[in-house]
Amino acid sequence: MQARKKYVLLGLCTCCWLLLYYWGGLQDRLLGLITHRRGEVARPWPNWLDRDLLPGYADQAELQNAGGPGDSPKQRRQSWAGIYKDSRCRMDTCFDFARCQGQSGFRVYIYPPEKGERVSESYRKILTSVTESRYFTSDPREACLFVLGIDTLDRDQLSTQFVPNMDERIRGYPLWNDGRNHVIFNLYSGTWPNYTEDLGFNVGQAILAKASLNTEHFRPGFDISIPLFSKEHPQKGGERGWLVRNTVPPRRKYLLMFKGKRYLTGIGSDTRNALHHIHNGKDIVSLTTCRHGKDWEKHKDARCDHDNQEYERFDYQELLHNSTFCLVPRGRRLGSFRFLESLQAACIPVLLSNGWELPFSDVIQWNQAVVEGDERLLLQVPSTVRAVGIDRVLALRQRTQMLWEAYFSSVDKIVLTTLEIIKDRVYSHISRNKFMWNALPGGLLVLPEYSTHLAHYPFYYLNLGISPSQEFTAVIHATSPLVSQSQPIMKLLQVVSKSKYCSQIIILWNSEKPPPHRSKWPPMPVPLIITDGRRKTSSRFLPHAAIETEAVLSLDEDTVLLTSEINFAFHVWRSFPERIVGYPPRSHFWDPVKKAWGYTSKWTNEYSIVLTGAAFYHRYYHHLFSHYLPSSLRALVDRTSNCEDILMNFLVSSVTHLPPIKVAQRKQYKEMPTLQGTKMAPWANPEHFTQRQECVNTFASWFGYMPLVHSQFRLDPVLFKDHVSVLRKRYKDLERV
Repeated sequence: MQARKKYVLLGLCTCCWLLLYYWGGLQDRLLGLITHRRGEVARPWPNWLDRDLLPGYADQAELQNAGGPGDSPKQRRQSWAGIYKDSRCRMDTCFDFARCQGQSGFRVYIYPPEKGERVSESYRKILTSVTESRYFTSDPREACLFVLGIDTLDRDQLSTQFVPNMDERIRGYPLWNDGRNHVIFNLYSGTWPNYTEDLGFNVGQAILAKASLNTEHFRPGFDISIPLFSKEHPQKGGERGWLVRNTVPPRRKYLLMFKGKRYLTGIGSDTRNALHHIHNGKDIVSLTTCRHGKDWEKHKDARCDHDNQEYERFDYQELLHNSTFCLVPRGRRLGSFRFLESLQAACIPVLLSNGWELPFSDVIQWNQAVVEGDERLLLQVPSTVRAVGIDRVLALRQRTQMLWEAYFSSVDKIVLTTLEIIKDRVYSHISRNKFMWNALPGGLLVLPEYSTHLAHYPFYYLNLGISPSQEFTAVIHATSPLVSQSQPIMKLLQVVSKSKYCSQIIILWNSEKPPPHRSKWPPMPVPLIITDGRRKTSSRFLPHAAIETEAVLSLDEDTVLLTSEINFAFHVWRSFPERIVGYPPRSHFWDPVKKAWGYTSKWTNEYSIVLTGAAFYHRYYHHLFSHYLPSSLRALVDRTSNCEDILMNFLVSSVTHLPPIKVAQRKQYKEMPTLQGTKMAPWANPEHFTQRQECVNTFASWFGYMPLVHSQFRLDPVLFKDHVSVLRKRYKDLERV
């Protein structure tokens, strides 16, 4: 009996299913026939893209034809192929390396702007960064890379900054060559409602340096993903990161936070509309507002009023300063301003932007700085960030600061990073490795032309567990003709050559008279090399091929030192090879009345500069001084015959973010009288000090910030000036007057 009931029930279910299938299919066919006869097109059900639901945005036909987020991957690929015909471009197929192999090397040319051309503030900053870089050329025949003078940053057709007729205009460039060897910068692409990656013109074989790049469309090893930045982003320097070195504990008041817009409809709305689910108002603060746009009240939903009220309870800057993790959900496009804001604030970014190719992903290891979430698994984010240990939190926060200060704090750094990545691709045999890009001080301050080996750079010694060699080269800057054997340079040569660590001595001859014959110089136990300085003050920091050691002892010709002073300073430098270690200190200060930087030579307990008239540093800084700094700063040094020591301190402090190190010295020096026929000492010139004041401000302007760091740290030998037997003191001569 029970079995019979089961069979009857199964038969009834089968009949019902067949009836539903038959009548449903028949109705579909009838509907198709009816609409076909009437000349209509059957629309898919449900038809949510209705004119009444989205008034004032777009016509129904436009919405139906627009490829939205629901398009299949095949449709998206076809759409992309229609926009970018060279989607398979790679450096070896779409780049002419021959243009970069001449004597000019890697040079970048900017097309001159047309008369009356409108250029946005952000694009003007990009062009300025290229123009002021060491790669810029005004001669297109020398160029390896080309940048358009037409503003391509905003390609949203609804934007006031949209530039029309791009295809026609770029085809008029005789060097366009279908975009080959061109780089196109872009921040905004596409328009309402789907915000595709359409730039509105055929980019051809040009490299895209683009924000919000999708991984499906990104051409690996060819395109470059850049961050989305605002028009207020600084041209140079930029603010330092917010993480204080001794910040303990690493966790902050709030575990996770977000505060920003949410969209009621359209692409990007799904993610932000769901953020309220994780808000608890305690350690997780996730706030959104729909109060944006002109017609927000017409389209607000039931949550808008409550969300807006809760939104006003918290201050965004206060949340940034006091949160451990920051949600970075996608907006209309994949990128967001929140990304750079989180990096600067040392608030670990938690990304909710599926398919986003992260900025400079070719070289930056983002897993060391961010947490990548999934938009579809939003509710798992709180438990994920709670599971991150304290050690990992601190490491992530420190990495955000390194990346912010190395690559993202200014438009200059964003543009130069883009150019350096392209340059590394062009000259792959002398390029930076991943470690160089992801370790302090960052890839922009590592010039691979100097070396591709980590052990040749002073800031990697600690990571590699190695120490610099136990020899140094003394470079003496000579400006006075040799007229007497009693001149200070003669005694200096004897003192330096007696050091057991001295490998060689180089005299950089910058006098107007030719150098004397070798027989005029005293005999010494180390090689003596005379080099022509070409009467340029900056030549003392040229990367002279004769320098064979890592350590360089820079000396003025009238420096008065003891051999024991030199030996002690060298021992100190070997412990701090990335810094300048020396004797005479100087300092800078901010003058609030003049609203300018000041320079002082007063002896105080604080200093920020160590003069290179008697100082040790690594020879790599010679290369950096000559090839990283602009020629305009070196020309200023040569024109005034002044400030080269200040500029070197600026450079080294910008690399290390640390002050130089002062070592013990005898405080009473007897000023040597000026001999007849020799030049007057530079500090005796009344304009000398004024020039140095001006130099400090000029250098700070180029760097975009003040890199010099104050210090009260001085290193003395063990038992220095202690009341014990001199037999117990290794550097007893340092205490003599």
